[in-house]
Amino acid sequence: MPLTSNPLIEMTGIIILAAGSSSRLGKPKQNLIFSGQTLLQRTIHTALRINCGPVIVVLGGNANLIKPALGNFEVDIIFNADWQEGISSSIRTGIQHLEKKHPQANSAVLMLCDQPYVDENILQKLIAAGKQETIVASGYNETTGPPAFFGRYYFPELLALKGNEGAKHLMLKHKPDVTTIPFELGCVDIDTVEDFQRLTSKNLCEEMKQSRR
Repeated sequence: MPLTSNPLIEMTGIIILAAGSSSRLGKPKQNLIFSGQTLLQRTIHTALRINCGPVIVVLGGNANLIKPALGNFEVDIIFNADWQEGISSSIRTGIQHLEKKHPQANSAVLMLCDQPYVDENILQKLIAAGKQETIVASGYNETTGPPAFFGRYYFPELLALKGNEGAKHLMLKHKPDVTTIPFELGCVDIDTVEDFQRLTSKNLCEEMKQSRR
């Protein structure tokens, strides 16, 4: 049975947090090309293929350089004027937009744009395991992180986040209630030039294996 036949899944908004300025990289990571697409385009394509509800892209730093590449996507592109505060401001902006423009949504998946190995399979597993009163996170490097599912029950707490306090704060606070979906490649993200060089290297998977020994 296809996942989109489930009415709960059809009301899950996907919020892509892409407002950071990529200060450690020195240029917008959102526009880095990997496998023929920018990292942000790749993330959006993955989110849209799930067809579970609205896809919201939160921009902030370098928005004028990033937005032109997103013109053909059927997504809600919104601007976080407070992006310099930290990731919490983008989470708040995304959840506020979801509640205002898509009030039928009873859950949300928070995604980053710099985890290139997030695919439909991991998103489907997160959503399928989620309910309005649950948190479902990805598990990697002996911890939990994004992408992550939050039922509507947790929206008020997401809206109360401040500064660089991300959704991980809620995962730790409600740790006994968090379901974890294994996602080994979730540990791959892009913050520096070296990270991107490793991503485009054929030896990436071997390097990951070595780092765990």
